[in-house]
Amino acid sequence: MIEEHFGESAPFSLGVEEELMILDAESYAQVAAVDRILAGVEGRDLPGGVKTELFASVFETNTHICATAAEADEALPALRRAAAEAAAAEGLAIAAAATHPFARPEAQPIVKEQRYVTFVGYGGISVRRQGVQGLHVHVGMPSAEECWRCLEAILPWLPVVLALSANSPWFAGELTGMASNRAPVLGELPRAGAPPAFASYEEWESWIERLARLGIAEDYTRIWWDVRPHPKFGTLEIRVPDQPTDVHLSAAFAALLQAMCATALEGGLPGDGALLGDRGRADYAQNRWSAARFGPRASIAFGERYAPATELGAELVEAVRPAAGALGGGELLGRIDPSSCEADVQLEQPTAEEAAADPRKRSLG
Repeated sequence: MIEEHFGESAPFSLGVEEELMILDAESYAQVAAVDRILAGVEGRDLPGGVKTELFASVFETNTHICATAAEADEALPALRRAAAEAAAAEGLAIAAAATHPFARPEAQPIVKEQRYVTFVGYGGISVRRQGVQGLHVHVGMPSAEECWRCLEAILPWLPVVLALSANSPWFAGELTGMASNRAPVLGELPRAGAPPAFASYEEWESWIERLARLGIAEDYTRIWWDVRPHPKFGTLEIRVPDQPTDVHLSAAFAALLQAMCATALEGGLPGDGALLGDRGRADYAQNRWSAARFGPRASIAFGERYAPATELGAELVEAVRPAAGALGGGELLGRIDPSSCEADVQLEQPTAEEAAADPRKRSLG
């Protein structure tokens, strides 16, 4: 049996993780300096922690358990600020987006920790290409079965969340035409995208145990679905959003996802069960691609509807607004504009004056 701690924290409590990049302060190139960031924040009294990620030019901040999204809204800037100060002391800077605009992921050094070294050995080029950053939101679940029921209920809406959070139009110096390049790059990993349509938490648990027994995967953390149970933390971990540039958007998406979970377990989230079975998972794959390609301008298959993501996004925000208000995150939802995403900001053309002042803007559009 997998160790689990569901119900040990308050229902719908939050833990939020941001994946951030380390840059040279002058050239904005990625720099493999995570050890210097960790050393620079060591011993500070922070509302969370800082840890390594796959690449030595990326680090992760993670909040302590937050009772409300408003609490996360205070913790996330504090963690970024501490990391930025540590970077500045080393002649570095930090940046937030789901991809770096011109760095080649394959050129980024890997952190020399066993879990990362074995991951690269197993996944090869598909892992070396993972120069992508995401926002991961943990939502406390009352029980294992409610965790799985919540996963199924929110799943139809996750492509909409991806569309609204899309923030990676650049990849390795090129515009590929995707609003979220992160989503297809993640899709190159084994066990990515939507979870299979297991009938229950127990069926999922049995499958995970079989993978471990066969030596396919060490444990459930070696599964990179867009959403997954995290029994060690007693949470449902939602991994689908691109990493926002605006830290206050990170808190807004945390509030949205928290309220989605609460609404789902109360039976009030539209589309509950829409993705059960093989046809539903096929819809999810189509919707995920469309969201990654077009962002808010995607069209999403939702039951018998085929609707714009911006329309569905507005409906989603309204559907969860009562739960968000009850959980202390209602005001944060106003930061999410269903008609646009941060990829749109990255694609704005610089003025002639901006391009003259910074050649990087001219070369990158």
